[in-house]
Amino acid sequence: MAEGMEANEKAVHAYFDSDEVVEHYAAAAGRVGLWESEEKIFRRLFKPEETLLELGCGAGRIAFGLYELGYRNLMAVDFARGMVRRARHMAEVLEYAIPFRVGDATELEFEDAVFDGAIFGFNGLMQIPEAARREAALREIFRVLRPGAWFVFTSHDRERSSDQAFWEAEEKRWASGEQAAGLHEFGDRLEAEATGVHFMHVPTVAEMEAAIAQVGFRIEVHLMRSELAMESTRVRDFSDDCRFWVVQRPG
Repeated sequence: MAEGMEANEKAVHAYFDSDEVVEHYAAAAGRVGLWESEEKIFRRLFKPEETLLELGCGAGRIAFGLYELGYRNLMAVDFARGMVRRARHMAEVLEYAIPFRVGDATELEFEDAVFDGAIFGFNGLMQIPEAARREAALREIFRVLRPGAWFVFTSHDRERSSDQAFWEAEEKRWASGEQAAGLHEFGDRLEAEATGVHFMHVPTVAEMEAAIAQVGFRIEVHLMRSELAMESTRVRDFSDDCRFWVVQRPG
């Protein structure tokens, strides 16, 4: 089991460090920018002067969008060195004073209660293999947030998936012990792409609610992106519908 998890982690690293994936995310940083739904939520929750932590920053799409909205106290972190290098280069070209740092969301190198808010965009939390490690990331985010601070992240929603036939078949495979090698929890999905193997955990609402409560966050609201805004074609081409979670460290 441990060997399988380690293999998944290596596959995730290899995928996001590949030149093709880095360039895909870099292109999105310039072409797609902030989603309308993201902008709505960020503007409502975060003040421009607040200190914000963005995890899974990729090539800088959200960080650049926040900077352009007037947010200046940003810290952007990603575990993929290739992504961070690309984001730093783009920030230098744009003359945006955003610090980009390589880091692991499950072991953040920050002191307790130092951020006024946090963001884990584009289903990044769900691309961490193993429920225990996703919980570790949630606990680390809780730790570095000040009491009363907001945390926004997204996930897919298995019950709202457009691929219900897949999940019905998958449930039968798991029940008979015939699930694909490399999958360790129901909801895990590995998809072979031209750029590598892409891992994603697709939870239910109840699963996410339990994980959030276990850590100690208070859920303010959760809703699908399509319920928040009618996104542009370029956004919908770049990403599927997802569920926004707005949670708070009690204060």
